[in-house]
Amino acid sequence: MSTPILPAAAAPAARAPARPSAMQRLLLHPLAKPTVFLLMMGPFAAIVWAAFTDGLGANPAETLIRWLGDMTLRMLCVTLAVTPLRQLTGWHALARLRRMLGLGSAFYMVLHFLAYAWFDKGFVLADILHDIAKRPFILVGSAAGLLMLPLAATSFNRAIKALGSARWQALHRTVYAIVLLGLLHFFWMRAGKHNYAEVAVYAGVIAALLGWRLWRATRPTLRVVG
Repeated sequence: MSTPILPAAAAPAARAPARPSAMQRLLLHPLAKPTVFLLMMGPFAAIVWAAFTDGLGANPAETLIRWLGDMTLRMLCVTLAVTPLRQLTGWHALARLRRMLGLGSAFYMVLHFLAYAWFDKGFVLADILHDIAKRPFILVGSAAGLLMLPLAATSFNRAIKALGSARWQALHRTVYAIVLLGLLHFFWMRAGKHNYAEVAVYAGVIAALLGWRLWRATRPTLRVVG
């Protein structure tokens, strides 16, 4: 008696690729980067307008210097927020904005230093160097600024290829030291007036951003760089 031939089992249907979420599609839109750039430069346009319309108060130089320093620290926090937000939400397209946000941080840092060098020291190099050596809060701020320059200079694809991915990532991890030095700079600057409210806010945000990375890095099954 012949064995009946059974029909072959049907192959499982291929699963359709998951459709990107509305936020993912928005972040991948060609206008996403220009929009974020305009949002990033909006505060700069506002402070320039205030400078030309006498809207900086009784001490415009001090207002400008401190405002640019605040923007530097805020942009650093926004840049560092990209990785936790991407991991929490699954909006992986956020990663394409990170380098531009980092360059925005460097942009405001350079303006912050130039405003100090111009309005406080008249671009006299000897006076600037003496001030850096004499005042610890300017020393740590200057150190943070110097550390940021190589990150800005290597924020393009050719630099990644030239350095290699591992060395490039190691270099860009110095952003953690930069943001901590920036926080210390802000703390010492405010310590003279015993005004720590804003310092506490920045410290809480930075602690959360770096704490998230530490927690992810120490998990046994996950190790995330970013």
